[in-house]
Amino acid sequence: MPREKNKEEKVKKGSPAWMTTYGDMMTLLLVFFVLLYSFSVMDLEKFQGFIAALKAQLGVLDGGRTISEDTLVSKGLKGDRFNPSQTNLNKVMGELSQYIKEQGLQNNVSMEITRRGLVVRLTGQILYDLGKAEIKPEGEKILHEIATSIKGIPNDIMVEGHTDNLPINNEQFPSNWELSTTRATNVIKFFIENHNISPDRLSAAGYSEYRPLYSNDTPEHRAKNRRVEIVILNSINRQEE
Repeated sequence: MPREKNKEEKVKKGSPAWMTTYGDMMTLLLVFFVLLYSFSVMDLEKFQGFIAALKAQLGVLDGGRTISEDTLVSKGLKGDRFNPSQTNLNKVMGELSQYIKEQGLQNNVSMEITRRGLVVRLTGQILYDLGKAEIKPEGEKILHEIATSIKGIPNDIMVEGHTDNLPINNEQFPSNWELSTTRATNVIKFFIENHNISPDRLSAAGYSEYRPLYSNDTPEHRAKNRRVEIVILNSINRQEE
């Protein structure tokens, strides 16, 4: 009898069996939340370094190409939802946001991402004098910054000119149609002549007074309607050669 009692005592020693499963589950949950936290505070430079190292191990060359000659592989298999164009837009928006903040241009330059792409909106005050189409020196500075950001990406660029509803009629601009179009065209020329941006990426349009942001009922609203919008389009139409 004493031996049987000792056996029962030995069996009862230690944690219950269910504790092992419970402990494993809690460990997995801890690892899961640690991963979530690490993603939320991810260092961009470290992440890019990790991706570069991974690409090297997988044999992926610069630009997303591999050593295979297969058509699909040579284009870079990055998943159905990977959008290189959207990545370009985010990059440009980040660079310009920093510049706009540093220079205190928030009242004259704004940005938003739409279905068309990244819209960089510049008020007429920073680019042109009233009724004029010659780019002002302060306007050239922000255009230099924009050109530097878009030069390194392949996205097409659309420049759109807008006016308020105040009529104009002179030898150079018979109406607001000519004024808005010339303003957009001058930005195109600036990009080509000063930054050698390929002309086949660029296009211009003038919308006169017919696409206002606000009602033309106050001087402040008319000033906001006088603007140029530089749209970095959310598409890359030409194939890589």
